[in-house]
Amino acid sequence: MIVVGASLGGMKALRLILQALPADFPETIAVVLHRHRESDDLLVNLLQHGSRLPVTEVVDKEAICPGRVYLAPPDYHLLVEPAGFSLSTDDPVQFARPSIDVLFESAADTYGRGLIAVVLTGANNDGALGAARIQEKGGLVVVQDPATADGPAMPLAAIAATGTRRIFPPEQIAAFLVEQAGLPAARTS
Repeated sequence: MIVVGASLGGMKALRLILQALPADFPETIAVVLHRHRESDDLLVNLLQHGSRLPVTEVVDKEAICPGRVYLAPPDYHLLVEPAGFSLSTDDPVQFARPSIDVLFESAADTYGRGLIAVVLTGANNDGALGAARIQEKGGLVVVQDPATADGPAMPLAAIAATGTRRIFPPEQIAAFLVEQAGLPAARTS
């Protein structure tokens, strides 16, 4: 499983990554993108445009299927559990609901070594603690190069919390994910 967190400027970075993934990409991708609680399904449509993978908003207790992109709905925390996804209206974390840390920490506890976290652009520290938990459980942490981020605070916080050296611009993050999935590198085009 791959978990992705993004905030300020994250839509652009996330679209670059999703557009570069092949239609037969075998991994599940769960995404928290900070957005207004009254957002509509326009975000799903924008992410789907250009993505070869199906993009949907998570429904509570939904089973986790490979080769799909799942987006946290507005104003709900997204959690990964052994039986599937669950949604929560618990208090905001890092002033956000959905919170990247909540997704990352629950996924770390469920998947451990089989997990990759991707921290993209954002203007706060959400995701740093969750990325550290993923790394502690043996998962990999990948961070958008702060020089390419609209909001460098989130990538910088994740780098400080984990010490990861997997720091790439969005296009190279997609290539890294394809490589980790065991697909040939040429598959990104």
